[in-house]
Amino acid sequence: MSADITRVSGANTPVTGQRWGPRRLADGSFRFQLWAPAEDAVDLLLNGTKYPMTKTGDGWHHVETAAAVGSIYGFVLTDGNLVGDPASRQQVLNLDGPSVLTSSDHYLWQNSGWIGRPWEEAVFYEIHIGAFTDEGTFRAAIGKLPYLASLGITAVEIMPLAHFPGIRGWGYDGVLQFAPHNAYGSPDDVRAFVDTAHGLGMMVFLDVVYNHFGPEGNYLGQYAPGFFRKDADTPWGAAIDYEKDEVRSYFIENVLYWLKDFRLDGLRFDAIDQIKDDSDIHILEQIVRSVRQETGGRHIHLITENPANGTDLMAAQTDGRFYKADWNDDFHHAMHVAITGEDTGYFEPFKDDTWNKLRHVLASGYLKPGQSIVSENPPPTESLPPTAFIHFLQNHDQVGNRALGDRLHLSTDRHLYRALTEMLLLSPQIPLMFMGDEHLSLSPFHFFADYTGDIAKAVRDNRPKQAANFGGLPKGTRDEDIPDPNAHATFTRSKIDWTMADTEGALAWSGFIRRLIALRQEKIVPLLADAAGYAGAVIDAPHRCLFIDWTFGARTLQLRANLSDEDVAMPVGLGDRIFPAESVEQFGLPAATIQMFIR
Repeated sequence: MSADITRVSGANTPVTGQRWGPRRLADGSFRFQLWAPAEDAVDLLLNGTKYPMTKTGDGWHHVETAAAVGSIYGFVLTDGNLVGDPASRQQVLNLDGPSVLTSSDHYLWQNSGWIGRPWEEAVFYEIHIGAFTDEGTFRAAIGKLPYLASLGITAVEIMPLAHFPGIRGWGYDGVLQFAPHNAYGSPDDVRAFVDTAHGLGMMVFLDVVYNHFGPEGNYLGQYAPGFFRKDADTPWGAAIDYEKDEVRSYFIENVLYWLKDFRLDGLRFDAIDQIKDDSDIHILEQIVRSVRQETGGRHIHLITENPANGTDLMAAQTDGRFYKADWNDDFHHAMHVAITGEDTGYFEPFKDDTWNKLRHVLASGYLKPGQSIVSENPPPTESLPPTAFIHFLQNHDQVGNRALGDRLHLSTDRHLYRALTEMLLLSPQIPLMFMGDEHLSLSPFHFFADYTGDIAKAVRDNRPKQAANFGGLPKGTRDEDIPDPNAHATFTRSKIDWTMADTEGALAWSGFIRRLIALRQEKIVPLLADAAGYAGAVIDAPHRCLFIDWTFGARTLQLRANLSDEDVAMPVGLGDRIFPAESVEQFGLPAATIQMFIR
């Protein structure tokens, strides 16, 4: 990759060219570079040979030399310790070892003409590569892609890949942002996964974590302490100093690396409320500008997880919204409280007037105004189109942080869960399913990691607190019953058991999902291309019923959901029914059912 990046920092200093990681030069040699302002001298160790590096006034050390792809290299610091490249594209083994010199030039893309899909066509399916198959690799996951495509999935979202400590983990403690975790396979295996998905008509998204680095294997603080702030922390570790040009270019280059070298269709930015930046141009805004400049001609969709519910990043701009959508926890939390009655921890703000809150988030987005990130006057949530929100019945957080990693359908009446699934896939918000949802998987999904010593104990001791936020302990269980995140069995139990997908009931459910997605693409998606704000309206409804109208130009999409255990009368003023296709009771709206209309 050789991207030209330009921005204006708080000091109005331009940033140009690739700074991080080895850079191939015109004569075929490589420029190795490391930002290590705290080091007086750094040597490149390349295939066992040391090469002294030149230090410049801004703290960069560099050397140019001939090297072959596949070479092993690292940097020897002043104290004699060897560290890998913080922009390593591949590690030999783990975080503590040397890096591998790689190149993307040799990969022969089979679907090089792929330009992506419009945003409104997105139906997300979230996966963890390590738990998605028995093998836990990209090559094994490729074999499941035709199945996902046959269901109508149009967007596969991968949990973080940035190399993290140990062999197994969720990936939110990544350290080497450019290096796919090598337990999952090589960088070319990632490319092959993306290439195959594109050939099947599916987009591929990656979850990236730019708010902190993991607690093990991060040596940046030793040789580049200015990478991190001394006056601020995040809930997970030292805060990153995005106001420094070197830091900004690290993350901007990383974004472009994933989108260009791997041809991903988009990224999900984790917990952006912890990305604090007082620069003239916020790093999240600068990322968008760089992406637009570097990836023209393709559908690239950037999405967020923003617990602070800020609307400004998704507000209309002259050249489109900065970020297409946000994971809307408010929908999940309101729905979960309404259906399960669990109302502690993160669910507590939704325990009063729950059904009206659920109606509000379906019609308008967030429950209440949030904290802005790049604007002093964030627009109201109602001003955003429904497609600015990604809705889900569960995801990795909502399952994995529960005490026993149990899925919603196992504790919910089957008819009611069916109605919730219909509502998810036929509402105008962008739907997301978690791996296994499509066949009612019985496999739990736990929080798992691969730490030892004090960190392992801290992770283990924190699980009861996390479980308390997501429903607490089931009746008859104790803190000791929560699986140890560091135990290998906790990881293996979290793997999808694909033999379950071939049972009669699972096949019937996956067929049901297939029909819902097909109906969404046929009837709902055409309404969404020009979706605008102030679309949703709450219609008066009986208790435990959700009557919502969304207006798209001259057409109105109408949801009539009865999630109670009694039949209710159907209101007047409805358009043509698009779901269900079969005839329904003359009385109106039966218990635990939904109907959809277009007027």
